[in-house]
Amino acid sequence: MTDFTMDKGADGVAVITWDLPGKSMNVLTMDGAQELSDLVDDALADEAVKGIVITSGKETMAGGMDLNVLAGMKTGGAEAVFEGVMTLHQLLRKIERAGMEPKTNKGGKPIAAAVPGTAMGIGLELPLACHRIFVADNPKAKLGLPEIHVGIFPGAGGTTRLVRKLGVMMAAPYLLQAKMSDPKAAQKAGIVDEVVADPVAAAKEWVLSEPKFVKPWDEKGYKLPGGAPYHPAGFQTFVGANAMINGETWGAFPAPKALLSAVYEGAQVPFDTALKIEARWFTSVIMNPSSSAMIRSLFLNKEALEKGANRPEAPDQRVKKLGVMGAGMMGAGIALVSAQAGIEVVLIDQKQEAADKGRAYTEAFLDKGIKRGKTTEEKKAEILGRITATTDYDTLKDADLIIEAVFEDVGVKAEVTKNVEAVIPADCIFASNTSTLPITALAKASARPEQFIGIHFFSPVEKMLLVEIIKGKETGDRAVAKALDYVRQIRKTPIVVNDARFFYANRCIIPYLNEGARMVTEGVAPAMVDNCARMLGMPVGPLQLIDETSIDLAVKIAKATKAAMGDAYPTDAKATDELMFWLHDEGRLGRKSNAGFYEYDEKGKRTGLWPGLEAKYPHQDPQPEIDEVQNRLMFAQVLEAVRALEEGVLEDIREGDVGAILGWGFAPWSGGPFSWLDIIGAEEAVKRCEHLTETYGERFTTPKLLREMAEKGETFYGRFGPEAAKAA
Repeated sequence: MTDFTMDKGADGVAVITWDLPGKSMNVLTMDGAQELSDLVDDALADEAVKGIVITSGKETMAGGMDLNVLAGMKTGGAEAVFEGVMTLHQLLRKIERAGMEPKTNKGGKPIAAAVPGTAMGIGLELPLACHRIFVADNPKAKLGLPEIHVGIFPGAGGTTRLVRKLGVMMAAPYLLQAKMSDPKAAQKAGIVDEVVADPVAAAKEWVLSEPKFVKPWDEKGYKLPGGAPYHPAGFQTFVGANAMINGETWGAFPAPKALLSAVYEGAQVPFDTALKIEARWFTSVIMNPSSSAMIRSLFLNKEALEKGANRPEAPDQRVKKLGVMGAGMMGAGIALVSAQAGIEVVLIDQKQEAADKGRAYTEAFLDKGIKRGKTTEEKKAEILGRITATTDYDTLKDADLIIEAVFEDVGVKAEVTKNVEAVIPADCIFASNTSTLPITALAKASARPEQFIGIHFFSPVEKMLLVEIIKGKETGDRAVAKALDYVRQIRKTPIVVNDARFFYANRCIIPYLNEGARMVTEGVAPAMVDNCARMLGMPVGPLQLIDETSIDLAVKIAKATKAAMGDAYPTDAKATDELMFWLHDEGRLGRKSNAGFYEYDEKGKRTGLWPGLEAKYPHQDPQPEIDEVQNRLMFAQVLEAVRALEEGVLEDIREGDVGAILGWGFAPWSGGPFSWLDIIGAEEAVKRCEHLTETYGERFTTPKLLREMAEKGETFYGRFGPEAAKAA
């Protein structure tokens, strides 16, 4: 079984085909790299071969490097990683130089890449090393370098080559933002050379045309497009790029800084030296625990959950007809993503006007897509045709899944449940989209509690990638399988948790918001609170997030929680509640009212923090250290994650990490709460908890599980990860 094969044609063209056995998409292994190297050597040495075409035997080129290879390299230390990466550089440089004389650039053979479809990561880095890139005219194909999203950067020459080809400014979106392009957009950007119906035929024709194929950076007099670092134009570019990275990442993510360093240093030296610099910075990132944590959570764990890692045994439960109860913002969003996935949707509300408005949400969304060239009028008509907006419950008679998204009130939800169950088939699964109400309590209104489940979407539904599935005490396996299969249909990532107040995501988010608000009442400058959170890698600070989710919602949750908990309601919540109630009474309800912790202009854009906060809560002098603020914000979240695991709300730490990053943007560089605790170590975590408890109160008390792990020297993934589960 080989990854690469070669066919030497009578026309003098050697076609090397990449076709990894047993896989739907190619990934590069070190064995595969050696095979490719040997075949290139063979073709270059064969006098009958006039040129080489490298292509794929699949509909796509490749999905990237086999991440297990990188993990294997890391076990050998930094030297092993560097040597492994340099092996890839030497292979791609061999292709690029193609047997040419080093000093004169004479001789050699042209090598073209024939890309049949999507090419990501090494799937694009390999073509970039070829002399000309031909891509199939397939608008669905995506070309790009997505590595930055999983905590690394293109390290097989992609960074250096793209910068030398396009210049720093033009290459930045593809390297730093992982911008993906269809073939024609990639051609327009200068990434690929030709978009054709038959890339292999076109590539063969080109290599036989006796073309000039020396790369620009191997010619004398080459100059970097846009200017080198100390050229006047280039200097401005690097200053701007540095500011852009820090503006977007707040210095929390290692990979973007390393990438820019590789580009900056590499742009000042010859090409081969630049490749070594790229390899060194790539090695630095790989050896940083952040990259391993991000790869594990955002690639391996996320993919496992999406493929049904925790799906119970049950027949295929894909949804054919969905009933959505409530056509408000959440219901409308659920209808939209479901119709986009090809599911027939009935969108029901009390009044036809409200139901129509919910359907119109999909129409407006698709109209925006048409303007941006993302969809067509035909596709719009097709999707809208799947949504029936009505008040008639009888339209649910053949539905196989119901998602209730009505007002957050137990009585209202109970009435809807009973009315729906009077109509739907006996085997239909009923789900509630509640974000705070316990599923077990809501299921009491159902005659079929084993078919009752929670499916908690995050807002806005069409943008947020996570869906939290909640099992009530009587929820059966078929209901769980149905929910998981549905989430897979709509191409989102599911986590499955057991029932408890606030479930998992909100259980961790709320303490984060409360801790930020509490610091304001203590005299910590609001700007420091939010900026410290951004420096941790959080997408928004707690005060801004409260404004986004609305202060009246925070007040409503506080009142409902206090009513439910009674005397057990935490006494240290008093100051936070007073702040939130005061803002509410002042009419400052957050962004929706253009007034909250922040002030807003008439278009809803933040203009700065509200001075009234400092007037009521004068700033401390001196202000606390940054680390102190960050530890309070971080531990407010991670301790709830540990308690959720300890109490059985979470059954799989992979779901805890993936859910935290996708659900509320928990510091992606860390890999999630459990990965972060593994990075700092349980012993260090306990020390910080003890300090925080002594200084700020019992809410930071070390969970029994965390203390036990510190005493035993354990890690969360060592004790609870999938490998540990297999061993058990």
